[in-house]
This record gives sequence, structure tokens and C-alpha cells, in this order.
Amino acid sequence: MSISLQQLKYFIEVAKVGSINQAAEQLYITQPSLSKAIKDIEIEVGLSLFRRSSRGISLTADGTEFLGYARQVVEQTDLLEARWLDKKPSRKLCAISTQHYAFAVNAFVNMVKKTEAAGISEYEYTLREARTFEIIEDVKSLRSELGIIYKNSYNASVIDKILRENRLIFHPLFVAHPHIFVSSTNPLAQKKRVTLDDLKDFPRLSFEQGEQNSFYFSEEILSTEYAKKDIKVGDRATIFNLMIGLNGYTISSGVVSSDLNGDNIVSIPLDVDDCIEIGWLSRKEFQLSEQAQLYLAELQKIVTPHDRRTQKTN
Repeated sequence: MSISLQQLKYFIEVAKVGSINQAAEQLYITQPSLSKAIKDIEIEVGLSLFRRSSRGISLTADGTEFLGYARQVVEQTDLLEARWLDKKPSRKLCAISTQHYAFAVNAFVNMVKKTEAAGISEYEYTLREARTFEIIEDVKSLRSELGIIYKNSYNASVIDKILRENRLIFHPLFVAHPHIFVSSTNPLAQKKRVTLDDLKDFPRLSFEQGEQNSFYFSEEILSTEYAKKDIKVGDRATIFNLMIGLNGYTISSGVVSSDLNGDNIVSIPLDVDDCIEIGWLSRKEFQLSEQAQLYLAELQKIVTPHDRRTQKTN
């Protein structure tokens, strides 16, 4: 017996949704037929590729590695059929989870535009702006192919430990000096640099982290510093509105997108002795899809001019 291309497609769908029943509905086959197809793959390779529980199924470490190869086989077969058999390419898939960064959205926009420019008319892409813990869980469970988070001197040891325990790798993208984002009408917008003392009378805006409300999971550095005016929000649009409506500020990388946010938000260097290292997460054994690699290429184009390491060598 051998593993068929159809079985690989079944396996990929089950891994994607985390449920045999739901995958069977998506694939328009019966649940027993799909269960048998998955079991046949496991028998063929001699490994357990899924963990079964009352909450559904999830990939084992071997299953994660197998999924990476399965996706490559399906993608290469799709390219071969489109080139030589004149068949319609299959629907392109990619899911990304990220902290609330405008540059991550900008790269996503560029990736989608390049996809369409290449003549791909069908795709299913997902971009999740999520909490730090959720991003780690998304990549761990392969709900997302990659995740984007930051580390600094304060949270690095804790984040690195969590990543090791979950077999995740942090790939550095760029190192930035902390900046504040404020409205262009904020009195601070006229300054070339700001200090923590300059910020004390303005509302500090930060992203709430839900049940995992640890300083180590905060998206903003200096989260342990006391602020007499403190507002937590759940999404990036709200934080930008509060910058304008309340003269609030948030601390971030300094990479702001005028294409997406207009000229209402400006970035000002913050005079502190610290750095922000932003990177992307992946599973150790996982091979990124062609679409995820395209996204990373677009992301790198945007962030490279802001990388302090690049500036030091140029």
C-alpha cells in the first residue's frame, strides 16, 4: 500500500480544522471514510500523527513534520498539473497570527497583491491580530503557519522558555529602538525625542491580554512602569482612535504605515536604554508554504530599513 495524493489532501484538511467531523463536512465525505483514510496513513508510516481526545484531534510532533512534507507534495503536484496538464490550480491557503503591528498588515496587503498579480484567482488567507499567548498557541497548534511577536531584555527569558517547551523557534526580523505613536495633533508630536517624564500627563494606551494578563506577555515595553492614566484596549483601530481623541500614546517599534493609517499618526523616538527585537515564530519541524514564504519576503522588505543592526553596518 502507498499514500495517495487524495489522502494527503484529507490529512491537510483534518490538521487545519482539528476535527474529523468538521473536515468530513468540508470535504463532502462521510466521517467513517475520512477516519479510515487517516488511520491508513498512520498505519503506512507506522506512527501516530494525531492525538485524539474528547475536544477533537491535534497533531503529534511526528504529525507536524509529516504535515510540512504533505503540503510540499500537494503544492508541487498542483504546480506540475497547472503547467503540464492545464489544470486549474487549487485554492491557496495561508494563516498568520501577529501582535498589533501596522507593518504586519502592510506586508499582508503586499502579499495578497502579489498573489493576484501572479494570476492566482482563488485563495483563503487569514490574518489574526491576537494576544501574545494566543499567537503562541496558534503556531503551536498550526492554526497559523507563523506568528509575529517581540522580545526585549525584560521578557526574553520567559518567552524563550515557553517557546522551547512548545517546540517553537523565534526567527529575528529586526531590532528597533522604542518609539511612541501619537496623534499628529498631540503636543508631543513637535518633539524630536520624548522622555518618560514627558509622557506622565498623557494617557498610556496598551493592548489587554485577557486571562494571560502577565507583564511578560505585554505587547509594549516598560509595561511595569507606573502610569497615572492607563487605558487598555482590544484592537489596533481603537488604539489609534484614542490617540486622536484623547491625546494618548502607545510604545512600539516606530514602524508606522502611512499607506494604511494616513498622516494622523506619527512616530517619535523614546529616550530609554532598551531595544525591541521583533521576530516570527514557527514550529520546529514545519516547512512553510509558498504563500507564507512570500509573506515573509514582503515583511522583510518593509522592516529592513528600520533594523538597527542594518544601520550599524551601513
